[in-house]
Amino acid sequence: MRRGPLPEGAFRSPLHEPRTAVVIGRWLGAALLICFATGLFSHVLQDPPSWLRDHLPSRPVDGYRVTQGLHVISGIAAVPLLGAKLWTVYPRLFEWPPVRGVRHALERVGIAVLVAALLLELFTGLLNTLQWYPWPFPFRQTHFWLGWLATGGLLVHVAAKAPLIAEHWRRVRPALVERRGFLTAVAVSVGAVTLTTAGQTVPGLRRLDLFAPRRPDLGPLGLPINRTAAQAGTTTAPADWQLVVDGPRAYRLTLADLRAMAQVTVRLPIACVEGWSADAHWTGVRVRDLLDRAGAPPGARVRVTSFEADGPYAVSELPADHARDPLTLLALRVNGEELTADHGFPARIIAPNRPGVLQTKWVARLEVL
Repeated sequence: MRRGPLPEGAFRSPLHEPRTAVVIGRWLGAALLICFATGLFSHVLQDPPSWLRDHLPSRPVDGYRVTQGLHVISGIAAVPLLGAKLWTVYPRLFEWPPVRGVRHALERVGIAVLVAALLLELFTGLLNTLQWYPWPFPFRQTHFWLGWLATGGLLVHVAAKAPLIAEHWRRVRPALVERRGFLTAVAVSVGAVTLTTAGQTVPGLRRLDLFAPRRPDLGPLGLPINRTAAQAGTTTAPADWQLVVDGPRAYRLTLADLRAMAQVTVRLPIACVEGWSADAHWTGVRVRDLLDRAGAPPGARVRVTSFEADGPYAVSELPADHARDPLTLLALRVNGEELTADHGFPARIIAPNRPGVLQTKWVARLEVL
C-alpha cells in the first residue's frame, strides 16, 4: 500500500499542475507586490523614520487617496487569488515522505511561513476595513511586519521555484479546456469583488459599492465618521477653549478670533487607512499664516495636539512641506457648515496627501518644533 495520509488518485482534477499554478501565481504576485508597496507608503507617512520625516511631500494632493485605495483594492483582490492558488497546489502539501532532505525541509518550512503570513495578513487586513479588531496584538505594527514576512517569503519561494516557473511561463499547446474555464472563473470572481468594493475609493464605481464597509457620501455633512466625538469624549468643547500656538512668539486665539481671520476654502479629500475616501470643501485659516504670526522658521515641523483625552492619534506631526502648503488648513467649516463635534469642532487639521487618522480633530495646540 502507498504510504501517506491520502490514497493515490485523491486529487483527480487535471488543474493541479504547474501551468495553472504559474498563471494564478503571476496574478497573485502582482496583487501582493502592489499591496506591499502601497502599504509601505502608508506606514512611512504615519510613522516616518527620523531621516525622512522632514522630506515627506504634500503633493500630489490625491497621493494618499490613490495609494491607499490601491492598497485595499489589491488586498481584497488577493483573497480569491490566494484561494485559487492554494487549491491548485494543495496536493503538494500532502507529498510523502513530507521531508526528503535538508534542502527540501527548508523549502517546506518556507512555504509554511509564506502561507501562514499571507493568510494572517489578508485576514487581519480585511477585518481592519471593517474596523473590527478581535485580537490582543496591535494591528498596524503586526500588519507591517507580516507584510515584510509575506513579501520576503514570496521572493524566496519564487527564487526556489524559478526553473519550474520558467518552464511553464509561456502558454502551452494544446491548452487544457478545464484550465481556460478555471482561469476565467477566477478572473470573474476577482473582478466581482473589486467592482463591488472599490466604489469606496473610485467615484465612478460608487453605484456598484455593494459590499464595501463604507459609502463615502453618507454621514454627517456628507462625510463618513470613523471616530465619533462620543468615542473620543469630545462631544462638548471646553467652555474656555482657546487655540494655543506655541512658537518663538506664542499666542492664543479664541474661536471668534479665528473666525475673524482671513478664511480660505479648499477642496481636499479625506482618505482613510480602511480604503475609503471622499472629497469635501473645507474652510478655515491657513496653518502657515498661524505659523508666520508665531515666528516659526520656514523648515519647522508642527506638533498638533487634540483636547481628546485618550486616543492613539490625539497627537500628530505636520512635516514642514505640509505645514507650509497653502492647502493645509485649520478648518472651522466643511461643505459650507460649521464643523460638528464628530467632525472635530471647534477646529481640525486638513492637509493634502495625508492619512485621515493624521487629520487631527478637536485641535487645542499647535507647537512649532
